[in-house]
Amino acid sequence: MSDHTHPLHPRPRVQREAWVDLNGQWQFAYDDANAGIDERWQDDAARFDRTITVPFPPESEMSGIGDTSFHPVLWYRRSFTVSAHPGQRLLLHFGAVDYRASVWVNGDLVATHEGGHTPFSADITASLAAGSEQIVVVRAEDQPRDITQPRGKQDWEPKPHAIWYDRTSGIWQAVWLEPVAATYIADFQLTPDLVQGSVKVEATLNQAHRGFLEVQLRKGGEVLAQQRVMVSGNYVETIIVIPAAQNGVHRGDLYWMPDNPNLIDVTATVLDGDSKAGDTLQSYFGLRSVGFAHGRFLLNDKPMFVRSVLEQGFWPKSHLAAPSADALKAEVELIKSLGFNAVRIHQKIEDPRFLYWADKLGLMVWGEIANAYEYNALAVDRLTREWLSAVKRDRSHPCIVTWVPINESWGVTDIGLRKDQQDFATSLYHLTKAIDPMRPVISNDGWEHTKSDIIGLHDYTQYREQLDDRYGSAEAIAKTLTEMRPTRKRLLLNPEDKRGQPVMLTEFGGLSIHPAKGKAWFGYATAQSDDEYLAMMKSLFDAIYESPDLAGFCYTQITDTQQETNGLYDENRKPKLPVEKLRDIIWQPSRAVPTEALDIARQKALRVAFGQVI
Repeated sequence: MSDHTHPLHPRPRVQREAWVDLNGQWQFAYDDANAGIDERWQDDAARFDRTITVPFPPESEMSGIGDTSFHPVLWYRRSFTVSAHPGQRLLLHFGAVDYRASVWVNGDLVATHEGGHTPFSADITASLAAGSEQIVVVRAEDQPRDITQPRGKQDWEPKPHAIWYDRTSGIWQAVWLEPVAATYIADFQLTPDLVQGSVKVEATLNQAHRGFLEVQLRKGGEVLAQQRVMVSGNYVETIIVIPAAQNGVHRGDLYWMPDNPNLIDVTATVLDGDSKAGDTLQSYFGLRSVGFAHGRFLLNDKPMFVRSVLEQGFWPKSHLAAPSADALKAEVELIKSLGFNAVRIHQKIEDPRFLYWADKLGLMVWGEIANAYEYNALAVDRLTREWLSAVKRDRSHPCIVTWVPINESWGVTDIGLRKDQQDFATSLYHLTKAIDPMRPVISNDGWEHTKSDIIGLHDYTQYREQLDDRYGSAEAIAKTLTEMRPTRKRLLLNPEDKRGQPVMLTEFGGLSIHPAKGKAWFGYATAQSDDEYLAMMKSLFDAIYESPDLAGFCYTQITDTQQETNGLYDENRKPKLPVEKLRDIIWQPSRAVPTEALDIARQKALRVAFGQVI
């Protein structure tokens, strides 16, 4: 088995030196009659009559198929070669397969998985055949009209309409092989503690082990800390103190923030009882904290004004799959180039490589799941399992600063009236906190909040006067929160929950320039010229910056996405107007919230309107 040649690991936060890229050409077949299981297509190469380029979904042009019609069942097949590695195991990884997957290796069923945006793996060692050539087969099922599936912006109609887009079915994130030791780290999490100057290390092994785990922390060529802890079982947890970050010593090169995204490198090694090294992996973390108090969002215990933009993560030729690893880096750079310090990934669990670049380049991320559109026991089960899997996958990324399990009451459309739907939203808040107590959680972004650490409001007015009237002061915001405006929905279902939560305008704008005649488009407000567009945009941003009591914003949206033509860039990532003009409107440093303590009068007004500090 040869080593990879791909420049970036498909899972950069936790990686090993050796891995093999299985992306590229696979055999492919549609199974519209759903006969493949009964007819054992996993054993029949003749059934595969097409070729597809993985990991691009068959609806996309880059897959080589480009068929956007309904095909609920898809089959994939390819061969790969391995060399003998005595004492090692071989893992087969899938970044994401939408929506339900079954995987065979040499005719053995090695994995099943449900959840279109979350990863899964299989130890395929026992299924490897004698000789070097092996066969992997994947069956993917994605029912286009099943609205209990967490589907996000994927349309359930044959053609995209309104704010929904072409579907992304089947394999749409990386597939790779990874040789590991007989005892290996199956899950590795890092939780920093800025106050204590330490990091909590959690490692879950694939099997019970008696020996040690050795962890080394480094910054450049400097070893910050090294610790060995005994392992007796399959789980170990330890706290590693970082002396350089303790005792009042300020090391600006250790802390993570958008303008200074320092990362601390980590090497973790499993040792046996005789201290012989086994599995070794590389990781990293950012030393930072996230919180809120007195109506402000806090990063590293200082007020941070959130300048965010909505990101659909959709490309015209590859859909939810990025066209390349480089495209994910370019997307982060593109967002930062306009002056944004944060991004809200919308109705999608983003590729881990995007999060890596956000970690490395300094972009705060709001993590969000694709929602379902129906409420019943099945939908609750599906969304809960997929959401918890996403939080588990991403909770060690320093860029993630907020979690959003529900958007605009999607899938819980009667939440204002039904206690069971309210309980579901609140349970997602608490379940998220149970796995990750270190970040703010929003129960239902946009409106009808049950319990939230940030009050996110969606307001697509095109009129500055309305923004001034609704958000121009603490008193105006307090009035807005208690009335059914601007959405004609209750904004707070539990108005007594006052813990100093910041209020942010987490969707606004959505401006479009008038499209050419006959072109499909969707926008919330339309300008007739470039100059009118800039004037409308400036009036909205000025209103937000002149409000002393909004803690941040999220503009809709960074790029056009199919018929939704309200992006700052077109769908090919070309700016519609000069970047300098847009940036001057978006990033107004003279008006941003200061990092110093708020004045006494303002603190008093905020406490009256939004409650006390957490």
